[in-house]
Amino acid sequence: MPRYDAFLLLSFGGPEKPEDVMPFLERVTRGRNIPRARLEEVAGHYYHFGGRSPINDQCRALIEALRPHLDMPIYWGNRNWHPFIEDTMRRMTEDGVRRALVFVTSAYSSYSACRQYLEDIERARAAAGPLAPACDKIRHFHNHPGFIEVNAERLREQLALSGPAPVLFTAHSIPLEMARTSRYVEQLEETARLVAGAAGVGNYRLVYQSRSGPPHQPWLGPDILEALDEVRAAGAGRVVVAPIGFISDHMEVLYDLDYEAARHAEQIGLKMFRAGTAGTHPRFIRMIVELVEERLADAAWAEPCQAMCCPAPVMRTSAAPPAP
Repeated sequence: MPRYDAFLLLSFGGPEKPEDVMPFLERVTRGRNIPRARLEEVAGHYYHFGGRSPINDQCRALIEALRPHLDMPIYWGNRNWHPFIEDTMRRMTEDGVRRALVFVTSAYSSYSACRQYLEDIERARAAAGPLAPACDKIRHFHNHPGFIEVNAERLREQLALSGPAPVLFTAHSIPLEMARTSRYVEQLEETARLVAGAAGVGNYRLVYQSRSGPPHQPWLGPDILEALDEVRAAGAGRVVVAPIGFISDHMEVLYDLDYEAARHAEQIGLKMFRAGTAGTHPRFIRMIVELVEERLADAAWAEPCQAMCCPAPVMRTSAAPPAP
């Protein structure tokens, strides 16, 4: 039975102030030959909110909510901004941590949301040296009852305010090449079905958002803006958008949905309402604790990520998506 002496929250990272924005985006897109103009366009999303991503504060809040429930020290590392996973792994090594459980802030499988985090961990362990702790990633939780319950509750709350309306479940779009090497779409479809059932919703659809690749590269669709047009064309006057692809209100939620999609909906005469994300909802915190207890008990069905899960796709272009 494995014994763990630390919990590691592993996330994407985000800029904390305007001066961080371009260095952050350059790190996210390094090696992908993204045009400077495109980086400046995306930087504008962050400047719209004062040059500060919400994701780091959300990680801090998640850690504070977890502290009373976990009998082990909690560490935090990011892929793309401070605290970098490499620095956190060195600190864990210096603190004498020997084996850590890793919770990644993504519920789903894909190269950028799963396998790449495993690569981040191994790179950080190599940099920390031979005494670096062993790290076991907690399984995907897209269909965990806790994740379903909290998303269904958020959706019911919004429907109570908006009244009956079609529901658009959204998730971050990824290139089709990446989708083919994982269970990303299958898992999202399952989550949408389970959340809709728990919320008593019959009229729903899974759509995608936050595409960042070139026009000639196939990505998952339909896009949220196209879906809003179709909802309006079908005669609906209102719509509820539920971002089940995210566990908290990332920049993709605040800008791409609350600003860009909401503005588009207004332009076409559609009232758009947005359901909340899990955030630090008590049931979501309890879910994380249950996942930890599951691994501590070494339950047979608590399988870690397989050695070759979510392999890197062979991309036909240099562009690839940022994944929170």
